[in-house]
Amino acid sequence: MLMTLMCAAMLAHADGPPPLAAEFQRDVAPRLDPPENERAVYAARLRQELIVAGVEITTPQFVLLVDRSPRVQATLLYWGSAGQGWNFVGATPVSTGLPGRFEHFTTPLGVFAHSLVNPDFRAEGTKNKLGFRGYGSKGMRIYDLGWVQAPRGWGDGAMGILRLQMHATDPDHGAPRLGTAQSEGCIRIPEKLNDFLDRHGVLDEDYERAVAGGARLWVLRPDRTPTPSPGRYVVVVDSERGERPTWAPLPARR
Repeated sequence: MLMTLMCAAMLAHADGPPPLAAEFQRDVAPRLDPPENERAVYAARLRQELIVAGVEITTPQFVLLVDRSPRVQATLLYWGSAGQGWNFVGATPVSTGLPGRFEHFTTPLGVFAHSLVNPDFRAEGTKNKLGFRGYGSKGMRIYDLGWVQAPRGWGDGAMGILRLQMHATDPDHGAPRLGTAQSEGCIRIPEKLNDFLDRHGVLDEDYERAVAGGARLWVLRPDRTPTPSPGRYVVVVDSERGERPTWAPLPARR
């Protein structure tokens, strides 16, 4: 059934925009609008990173690309495959690791699989001692990418072990800073992007296969409208830019 739906999605895209492009523009904010040449450069980088990682995607699906460069701090959503190429869906600002303090990692580079090996969970909306809701508002989904090696942002900068997650951030204190490095190593995303990915199952290939096999997964929301071509990969790169591009401006000062 899942393969049949994927084939239908391929046919639907033949003469139009990639799946969920209109929904992204309608529902996700804040958004970034990289020009066509930038979209092509990142698509080529995505293709190269998948090749280097030995990941061959033959069936069209979604992949989320994150540029951790301090002068970019953005994520770009693509849809496609190795043979078909990669089509831009939309982009938003993010916050990745800010080294310099104890237990603050530099967000690692590479291709990371989102799978049931490391099950997701949902935010409780509680505040820490500083009044910060680290996972965002109650109900936001935490995408768990597992335990990975990452450069420590303190001490001698040696490699350490980080629980790499992608999640929303405090709507009052963290969200206004998206577009700058702020996290302890994880990837912070806007709440509306979190909702979009969650509602459409954009990165839920493993989860949807489990459901098709009869599994009941509490983390999947009952009102979801899953895409027929879900993916499972988050790719982190660093463009190492010397200056900030106009399409990825610094957040407005408050």
